[in-house]
Amino acid sequence: MTRPERPTISDVARAAGVSKGSVSFVLNGRPGIAEGTRQRILDAARSLGWTPSHQARALSVSRAFAVGLVLARPPELLGADPFFPAFIAGVERTLSERGQALVLQVVPDAAAEEDGYRQLAGAGRVDGVFLLDLRVADPRIALLRELGMPAVTIARPDVPSDFPALLVDDRPGIAAAVRHLVELGHRRIAHVAGPARFLHGSVRRQAWEQALADAGLPAADVVAADFTAAGGAQATRALLEAAERPTAIVYANDLMAIAGLSVALEHGIAVPAQLSVTGFDNTELAGYVSPPLTSVRTDPYHWGRSAAEALLALIAGETVDDVAVPAAQLVVRASTAPPPPAGRSSEEK
Repeated sequence: MTRPERPTISDVARAAGVSKGSVSFVLNGRPGIAEGTRQRILDAARSLGWTPSHQARALSVSRAFAVGLVLARPPELLGADPFFPAFIAGVERTLSERGQALVLQVVPDAAAEEDGYRQLAGAGRVDGVFLLDLRVADPRIALLRELGMPAVTIARPDVPSDFPALLVDDRPGIAAAVRHLVELGHRRIAHVAGPARFLHGSVRRQAWEQALADAGLPAADVVAADFTAAGGAQATRALLEAAERPTAIVYANDLMAIAGLSVALEHGIAVPAQLSVTGFDNTELAGYVSPPLTSVRTDPYHWGRSAAEALLALIAGETVDDVAVPAAQLVVRASTAPPPPAGRSSEEK
């Protein structure tokens, strides 16, 4: 039986009404083609079922046509926290348009993470990597420089880095959440933080502290957790069982905040009548819990697309600057309200 012939670049060029050179530029992710023409070429390639011959491309230019992402997180967290699927979906969308692949490794700890990057570089499996979950004084910056591996960091590291960064800044979102609660009349605003070793956990805590200082309020009630629902629940219990419980809690992500809503219900504490709650990431579930969760909107899908575009440009030898992303915005829903009259918070425990 004769196998059907594989569509060629010439076929795509005829279908799109352009030159073979234009098709080659677009399908190899190179700049210089108008957006309308680029989309017409991609649509023609998709309709013809064109796929790249990775073996031929790799042999011709000594490239893997793949990029890597190593995550030192429990696998169950990746499934539970919507941030990671959304970010990866954005990455995959851009990569699939360029005939590229994503190599994802989920490892148990930082030591295994370093080994993962070394293996990816040593085996030539990827042409570049994303650096997610930045650490305070992140040692991976020096590691990737040592390995000569192109990289894009998700947020600007707090150590010197030559790599382009997605300019993610969590501080305005946390500050907006605290200001919203202060304007409602709250004076005892707690924080359930992420791990201090993660830069975004540390930055969100610092932003909470600064926003309270700007309002002339103490930053006394803080419990560090681990971004999981179980960690958020445990931290919430500690705050609600204290001698003086807060009237509001700012959580470092939605997953912990949603768990906190459940713990408040267990304790017979009404949200928002007796306790206001805010999250971070504005995940899809945030609008459907009871009460709907006030949260800080970010766009991890857009981040994934932008990071992939920057990394592919870097791999192609282009000069890539830091990439601006839309500022986070507070989405106010029904989980926040003015605090109860003085005295009720402690008496109704």
